[in-house]
Amino acid sequence: MRVAAIQHDIAWEDGAATRERLTPMISQAAAGGARLITVTEMYATGFSMKPEAIAEAPGGPNETFLAEHAVAHQVWLIGSVAQWADSASPDEPVTESQTRRATNTAIVAGPNGERFRYDKIHPFSYADEHLHYQGGQDRLSVTIDDLRVSVFICYDLRFADEFWPMAPTTDLYVVPANWPEPRRDHWQTLLRARAIENQAYVIGCNRVGRVDRVNYVGDSAIIDPLGHVLSQASVAETVLFADVEAEQVQRVRARFPFLADRR
Repeated sequence: MRVAAIQHDIAWEDGAATRERLTPMISQAAAGGARLITVTEMYATGFSMKPEAIAEAPGGPNETFLAEHAVAHQVWLIGSVAQWADSASPDEPVTESQTRRATNTAIVAGPNGERFRYDKIHPFSYADEHLHYQGGQDRLSVTIDDLRVSVFICYDLRFADEFWPMAPTTDLYVVPANWPEPRRDHWQTLLRARAIENQAYVIGCNRVGRVDRVNYVGDSAIIDPLGHVLSQASVAETVLFADVEAEQVQRVRARFPFLADRR
């Protein structure tokens, strides 16, 4: 399967502008033969701590954009959006308790109208994400053709214990992110570590651009089960491609049966 990661800038808290920006990049990825395409964390609005300004109900415009383009291009599209939990109505006056019911949710949209959701398990408390978005409870794995795909979001990457239980049934981890430049070494190292220790492919799709004093340089990468970087980019908007195969995961695990030694 050919996969693609779209490393892109984001119009701050402006979903319509970002969706317009991304439309030709999604077309480029699909034209390049990608069956699975990943955009970033909170891809349409940026990593804003104002859910009252950016969160949408499930099925809102940012989710619908991914779903419609998945169907139009006959691909799978993954990216995260800020959403209200089902129990919270965006029409109600926003209170502190309602703010805590927003989620940072990855949408996995398929070519036949499929939609799967993953709520970020680890809100980024260093930036007070936990005060505005509640953490999820359930992991997500989706079989796309013959490839078993598990999804995490940004800060989840620091928690190896979330990835480990998924390894036996995962060929590819997808990690959309808004990971800032000061900790870019951590991002690059942890992406390779998650690939090596789980003997699986990893796509890390990070944004570029600047928000106030925070700079994002991308460093998006597609990494194979031995930790080799198949494709990577930094600083500029671009589309990364790589070919991945479930059989390679099986071959690596058969040759180096390290997962069996976990305790």
